[in-house]
Amino acid sequence: MRIDRIDIIRVKTPFVHPFETSFTRFVERDALIVKVYSEGLVGYGECKAFYAPLYNPEDNGTCLHIIKNMIAPAILHQDIVGPAEFMAKVAFIVGNRLAKASIENALWELQAQREGKSLKTLLGGTQDEVKVGVSLGIEPTIPALLEKIEKYLAEGYHRTKIKIKPGKDIEVLREVRRHYPDIVLTVDANSDYTLADIELFKAMDDLNLQYIEQPLAEDDIVDHAVLQKAIKTPICLDESIVSVDTARKAIELGSCKIINIKSSRCGGLYESKKIHDLCQKNNIPVWVGGMTELGIGRVQNISFASLPNFASLAHDIAASKRYFAEDITLPVVDITPRCTLIVPDETNGVRYEVDTKAIDRMMVSCDVIK
Repeated sequence: MRIDRIDIIRVKTPFVHPFETSFTRFVERDALIVKVYSEGLVGYGECKAFYAPLYNPEDNGTCLHIIKNMIAPAILHQDIVGPAEFMAKVAFIVGNRLAKASIENALWELQAQREGKSLKTLLGGTQDEVKVGVSLGIEPTIPALLEKIEKYLAEGYHRTKIKIKPGKDIEVLREVRRHYPDIVLTVDANSDYTLADIELFKAMDDLNLQYIEQPLAEDDIVDHAVLQKAIKTPICLDESIVSVDTARKAIELGSCKIINIKSSRCGGLYESKKIHDLCQKNNIPVWVGGMTELGIGRVQNISFASLPNFASLAHDIAASKRYFAEDITLPVVDITPRCTLIVPDETNGVRYEVDTKAIDRMMVSCDVIK
């Protein structure tokens, strides 16, 4: 496919409710949408970076620079067979996986259009629908958190995940367990702890957590191996897994028993599928993590989650209305009464279109590269 033009559109839209993690408090989604033109077709991708380098080293500013000044010159007016060849062409760019993934995702969409197949089919997905879990930010009070848990349990979410940070962890979790002794409960620490907190995590063994997500440093797999050997609760690695190679090393060291695959964090769906396959071979369950995506990224996550090794755990994909009053797909992503998401496929008629008018309303800038 010949790449004729790339648009980089910056959009902003408010969150329905502020979303707080251990590293920031989000009040709006500031995102980049890429639009790749190829021989009369248009493929969209969503860059999942944030407004600042708080989650990983990239942010919207660095991604804009890399896409505009490094990736675009490497592929414009050239024939690209598909995502695999694209990744080979941009291998000279060290890191910058979120930037690469935004274009790679658009190329998957172009390939799907050209072949008349769904992304699920191209990836080798086997599931018709996927289970949804809810991720809850840090609340100012325990009653406020319990109120939100009750709300989402009533909606049928299959797993409740709570963000924690030092000072808002074990006592909060004990109170949640006192009110809800039987729910599927997980926690996400977003790398905010060290091995000095090992006794805290040993205490969490009594709370029947499905897993503890990324308790230690984002670039660590060695200390996580020490912690995993010291506790019964499975560790789920998130930020530490950026490639199939880091996944292999983590598995060999015993750093985790579960892996959260965020395709953008790993450079795109091509690399992420290799991580999925490696984990399946080693009996490591995986699930699809979220980065408060808008609809384009959210829909691609649904298709990715249809791969077979994703079947056992719930995913952080959720309905669009969970985060935004307005989104950029038609229809917007919504859950079924079973609290699942139907995977778009050529056999079931489920499909999403990009809402260009919504993008225009949210747009704050646009760079056109020809």
